[in-house]
Order: sequence, then structure tokens, then C-alpha cells
Amino acid sequence: MEQNKHHWENIYHTKNPEERSWTQAIPKTSIKLIQSFHLSKEARIIDVGGGESNLVDCLVDEGFQNITVLDISESALNKTGKRLGAKADKVNWITGDVNRYPFTEQFDLWHDRAVFHFMTTKEARAAYREQVKKAVRPGGILIIGSFSENGPEKCSGLAVQRYNEFSLARELSDGFELIQCLIENHITPFHTSQEFIFCSFKRTERHVVSQH
Repeated sequence: MEQNKHHWENIYHTKNPEERSWTQAIPKTSIKLIQSFHLSKEARIIDVGGGESNLVDCLVDEGFQNITVLDISESALNKTGKRLGAKADKVNWITGDVNRYPFTEQFDLWHDRAVFHFMTTKEARAAYREQVKKAVRPGGILIIGSFSENGPEKCSGLAVQRYNEFSLARELSDGFELIQCLIENHITPFHTSQEFIFCSFKRTERHVVSQH
């Protein structure tokens, strides 16, 4: 964890948003997917790896009242909070490793753009799956955005795991039902193209095995 934290703190300390490939002025695909579920304004939403993403701004402006942003980089979250100004008080900010954070509440919607694809080992992906199964309520929504099979093999100097609709659905088949997948052609601030795949899932109901 400390090695990853150091890596991302260094990225956010040394590079401005326009120097990072993942920066989006408006996260249109994420917003489109979230809006498609017609959540109440009281819905509990978490943006995992939110960093300096502008998604939280959009969620606040849409009137959502229970927003959490989690990122391993404290620097990124501090910058985003400063950008939001007084609106930052409407957000719950968590500095932590998504695979280790002890979640104590369940969410109606979990959004992750470009975190899961850094899970390049079976152990890391298994830990992530356990976290989302704990933290997304039965019937809740999981949105994952990752590099597609046509996307880059690395991001910020780190290897990534690329996916298509079937491989991403297979990774999350235990506990989640696939709803839909979309391809996004992300244009970076330096005018290169990166292909992402966004898939949404529904958390299946937990089945209790009766004891006889």
C-alpha cells in the first residue's frame, strides 16, 4: 500500500490535471450511466479513485446529498476539496486504499473509473471483489470503467489489466449481474486517444442458507 500511495502522491504533486492522461473536463459517460438509474437525491454514492476527477462536482450540482469520494492520495482529495470550495462540506472524503479500507456502510452506487484495471494480480482482484460485495447493498449498482482490450497497456508508468465485456463480466460474476457495457473513446489533454470500456452491474441479493 505504501508504495502505491507514494506513487500516486508523487503524480498529484508533480503533474497538473492537463498533464495527466485521465483528466476529463466533463465525465460524460459516467454521468450518463449514473443518470440512467434514476437514483433519488438521497442515494448513497461512492466514487472510488475519485482523485481530482470532476465527477464529484457534477454530482453535487445535480443535488445528490450523500456523496463519498475515496482515493489513496490525500493530496488529490485536498485539491478537489479546495476546488469545490464551500460545496466540499457536502462530500465525505476518505483517504485510503480501496482494497483495505474498512467500509462501515453500504452504498446504492459504486463508481470506479480506472482503479480496477490497476489490479493486475488475482489476489488484488479478489480483494477488490470482496470489498464491493461488502460495500454495495443488495440491489445496488456497480459501475466500472477500465481500459478496453484496445486500450493502453500502461498508465502513469504502471501496468494495467485490459478488458472486454465478457472478461470484465466474468471477473465480477460472483455477486453481480451485468446490465450493460459502453465503449468510450477518451481524448486525453494531449490529444491522444484511449479506449475505455464502462460496464454497469446490479448487486444480486444475498441468499441465506438455512440451518437444519
